[in-house]
Amino acid sequence: MSDKDKQPLAASASASQMAESADAALKHIVDGFLHFHHDVFPQQEELFKKLATAQSPRAMFITCADSRIVPELITQSSPGDLFVTRNVGNVVPPYGQMNGGVSTAIEYAVLALGVQHIIVCGHSDCGAMRAVLNPDSLEKMPTVKAWLRHAEVAKTMVHDNCDCASEGESMKVLTEENVIAQLQHLRTHPSVASRMANGQLFIHGWIYNIETSEIRAYDADQAAFRPLGGDGPIPCATPKARF
Repeated sequence: MSDKDKQPLAASASASQMAESADAALKHIVDGFLHFHHDVFPQQEELFKKLATAQSPRAMFITCADSRIVPELITQSSPGDLFVTRNVGNVVPPYGQMNGGVSTAIEYAVLALGVQHIIVCGHSDCGAMRAVLNPDSLEKMPTVKAWLRHAEVAKTMVHDNCDCASEGESMKVLTEENVIAQLQHLRTHPSVASRMANGQLFIHGWIYNIETSEIRAYDADQAAFRPLGGDGPIPCATPKARF
C-alpha cells in the first residue's frame, strides 16, 4: 500500500480516536451527574427544597468563563449563595452599549434579588488578557475580538503607564487594570450607581491566582490590590455613600 493510500486510513484512525475521547469526556460528565443525583443530592435534599421556589443570593459574582475558575469552590459557597455571571475576560459592558446577558443579569441581581455585593473577579493566566495583548491571535475569532474591546481601556493604561519588562509582567498589570476598568463600567449602570450612592450596594474587584489559590482585592482608598484575608478591614472598591 502506498503512502497516499495510507492517508485515508490514518485520517480515519485519528477521527476514531477523537470520537472515543469525546465519548469519554461526556461519560465523565454524566457519571458526575449520576453521583450527584444518587449520593450528593439526598444529603442536601432539604436545602434544594428551600431553593425550589426562591433564591436569595448573598452576592453577584462576575468572573471569567475559564474552566479553571469555579466561584462556588473558591468561596466554599452552597447552592443559592452566589448569583454567577461568566464571560470571556470577566467583562462588564458600560450601560447602554450592549443590552446583553451581563447587563441584564446585573439589573436583575440588583433590582429583583436585592444583592448587597457585586464581585468582579479576574484571574492569573487569563487567555482573554493574553489575547488583548496579542490581538493578531483573534483574527479568526471576530466575535471574541469585538467583545474584548471592552478591555481596551485597560490595554491603553498598561501601554501608556507601565514600563513592563516582560509579557508576564504586562499580563499581571493588565489583569489588574482590566478588573478596575470593569468596576468603572459597572458604576455606569443606573441600578448600581443609585444603590451604591445610598449605601445599599458594595462593589469589589478581585484577582484569583490559580496556582496558589490566593486572592488580591482592590482597595479604592489605597488605589491598590491587597491580599484578601490580610490585616485590617476587607478591601473594598466602593466609593463612600452620598445619601
